[in-house]
Amino acid sequence: MVIPPPVRAKRITDYLKPYLLKMHFTNKYVSAQVIHSPTATVASSASSQEKLLRSSMGCTRDVAAAAKIGKLLGERLLVKDIPAVSVFLNREQKYHGKVKAVIDSLRDAGVKLI
Repeated sequence: MVIPPPVRAKRITDYLKPYLLKMHFTNKYVSAQVIHSPTATVASSASSQEKLLRSSMGCTRDVAAAAKIGKLLGERLLVKDIPAVSVFLNREQKYHGKVKAVIDSLRDAGVKLI
């Protein structure tokens, strides 16, 4: 016998954010990953450390590299049928520069931001 999941009110489901975008920037690389928070697993990720990307990028740490990472991550999310993510910014991350490039290119790829 299969037990159905509990039915939640619409006002509660509006605030559930199961997919979370986290970004990490070092002096050499840019990486971003989407985490499925209920199961604490990585749904998809992209980094400028990947061998196939390093050859096509001139610099792996600038704003252009961050935009490419966001575009690639957006394409990978759409292949896995993940239409929307929410953004998690650390205290020191502001919506500026590389962070803005990743988020804007993710939005341009067709992923909604919650």
